[in-house]
Amino acid sequence: MPYQRPILPVFPMRRNVVVDCRRTVEREFPLAQNAARRGRAVPRGFTLIELLVVIAIVALLLSILVPSLRKAKAAARRVVCSHNLRQVALAVDMYAHDYEGHYPCAQDPVSTNPPYWLWMGRGWRKWVQPYLSSIVDPNNPSILLCPADRTDPAKYESTSYSYSLAFYHSPEQIDSIDDKSLTYSNPKPSVPQGVTEVAFPAAKILIGEWNSNHQTIESDQGWWCWGGTRSFLFADGQVTFLKAESIRPARDDLPDANLTIHGIKGRDYAP
Repeated sequence: MPYQRPILPVFPMRRNVVVDCRRTVEREFPLAQNAARRGRAVPRGFTLIELLVVIAIVALLLSILVPSLRKAKAAARRVVCSHNLRQVALAVDMYAHDYEGHYPCAQDPVSTNPPYWLWMGRGWRKWVQPYLSSIVDPNNPSILLCPADRTDPAKYESTSYSYSLAFYHSPEQIDSIDDKSLTYSNPKPSVPQGVTEVAFPAAKILIGEWNSNHQTIESDQGWWCWGGTRSFLFADGQVTFLKAESIRPARDDLPDANLTIHGIKGRDYAP
């Protein structure tokens, strides 16, 4: 007897039931239906745990990068400050060339209203002005302002660097001064000093930062305190970043380049 396929019972499904099921799925899972139609996976949002992990990673990266960025910014300011002093060195050299080899010299005080002395930044500014490429004044301090200087601009007229008194007073005059107050009260007559009279050009500070701009210290008194670090221009043209404690005591027992023992023939620093 030949094989005959069994006849399976057919259970008819009502068309409206299928339609209802499809509508229910589309209503409950619209994103899944749309994604399925486009052939893409269903997007899934961040969980709270994942979000917290991301925030923690970002915070960690910032804690590592921010100090490095601050150091890089501070180093860049130091470079600009050193460049300023090298530009000043060129201006002083040109001045000396035009004035028979003598450093800037004038009778103190160079201004009485407001009062200031030649060794102060706003004092010697006038003498190097002709050798700079632009007008230098409180509104345009140019190379006379260190980018790290936080001093009120009005206090020193936006000038960061001081000029050593020893370059316009004789060694004998300097050796007779033993108090810092005498650098701005009852001034001695100025005596021009020549480039050839510097006994130790690599050890005598010509011009330098007054404040410790690159290392904040409390009660900063400039060259009249033993704290902080400063950039200094030496008579031979080199610029060096030094701690105050590495400078030799002057006549007033301070790291005061104004009152270097033996003046222009003395040393402020012995590397």
